[in-house]
Amino acid sequence: MDKKLFKRCGYEFIDWLADYFEDVENYPVCSTVQPGEIKNALPEKPPSEGEQMADIYSDFKKTIMPGITHWQHPGWFAYFPANNSPASVLAELLTAGLGAQCMSWQTSPAATELEEVVMEWLRQMINLPEGMAGVIQDTASTATLCALLTAREKTTAFEANLDGMRRPLVVYTSEEGHSSIDKAVKIAGYGSKNLRRIPTDQNFALIPEELEKAVEEDKNNGFQPACVVATIGTTSSAAVDPLEAIGGICRRHGLWLHVDAAYGGTATLLEEKKGMLKGAEMIDSFVFNPHKWMLTNFDCSAYFVKDEELLVRTFEIKPEYLKTRQDAVVKNFRDWGIQLGRRFRALKLWFVIRSYGVKGLQETVREHLRLAQMFKTWVEDDSRFELMAPVNFSLVCFRFRKKGVSEEELTRLNAELLEKVNASGRVFLTHTSLKGRYAIRMSIGQRTTTERHVREAWELISGDAPGE
Repeated sequence: MDKKLFKRCGYEFIDWLADYFEDVENYPVCSTVQPGEIKNALPEKPPSEGEQMADIYSDFKKTIMPGITHWQHPGWFAYFPANNSPASVLAELLTAGLGAQCMSWQTSPAATELEEVVMEWLRQMINLPEGMAGVIQDTASTATLCALLTAREKTTAFEANLDGMRRPLVVYTSEEGHSSIDKAVKIAGYGSKNLRRIPTDQNFALIPEELEKAVEEDKNNGFQPACVVATIGTTSSAAVDPLEAIGGICRRHGLWLHVDAAYGGTATLLEEKKGMLKGAEMIDSFVFNPHKWMLTNFDCSAYFVKDEELLVRTFEIKPEYLKTRQDAVVKNFRDWGIQLGRRFRALKLWFVIRSYGVKGLQETVREHLRLAQMFKTWVEDDSRFELMAPVNFSLVCFRFRKKGVSEEELTRLNAELLEKVNASGRVFLTHTSLKGRYAIRMSIGQRTTTERHVREAWELISGDAPGE
């Protein structure tokens, strides 16, 4: 492809994306294809000769687009948001064009130093303690794994890295903690049997007294407690664990405290939400995802640590072919996590923060919180429905209710309601289970979602719901 063709295709693709941003609402939120449909429409063997870009692009629109679920649709109310923005997309275009592999300072000085700067900006923006150092990971799952590996090494005085695990170490999280913790304890060698799920209160937040009791029981039984994972914004209900109380327990027992704020962390851009970080001085590591709610497209996960030396000692490897003369005076982010090769993720974060400014990002989050409170009021005012959890952020958990009906029947009725609503193609919601009770999740946070879209969602839900 020569320069002329590249420019022509580039202009065409940008035009298409600009129209997509404008017209995405006209697509059904979820793809309607059947399993295997896309695969069966593609050739079984690769082409032996190169094909024309016009033909490839045509197949993208004809074959691939029907199988896309539209996360940027304003009717996206499922899971959590995974927002992009024009500024972020343009930055990703530049990143792809540069093609930089940013594993060390030498391989791209600007990538390393920009990452240092934007992570410090983020620390200030969400009011984490001074001195915490940040690095961009791909996902919160990876960041949590890094936290558990570092906690393992601190607890064993780095013996585990040398000799392997010689005694069982225990990790604690709430019964609402994310499934990535289950995966991390397996990968990091703790073992699934050494993950303790701590009971939660009526608000689905971890009960500190139950945590301390579990820690003391493990100590009495010869186990070595190592790490606690607290959550700010659990996946099922957006519950907030009591950070200050948990931090006190961790200090008394010498445990690593990791905070998973993948979703809820973005809310701490707001002064009125910074109270949830009370006790942050006791945090050892913290993660939140700008690629969820901060208009920075996937993947971009902000991971902060109190002691960067512990993190580096956990992961650092120095083969001769990676050594450079600048190593003693620079940060090489390849030693701050699992991956050797690293993308230039800091660029899109820089573009977003500069394009929107802190105030613009705050306005976006604050509007989503307002819309969630509005939706909450509609649920409360309709006697056919009930709230299932506190509305701490922009997630509303609710369900249809009917007197004299069993939990099993309520589950069936709500699942049917959810299926009807999603079948409209105008919105997409998902469900969860809260203490054994089925709940519908209305997650508001898409960049282009307005009050009109939230009202339309409620009209579909209330209109499809059966009578009392």
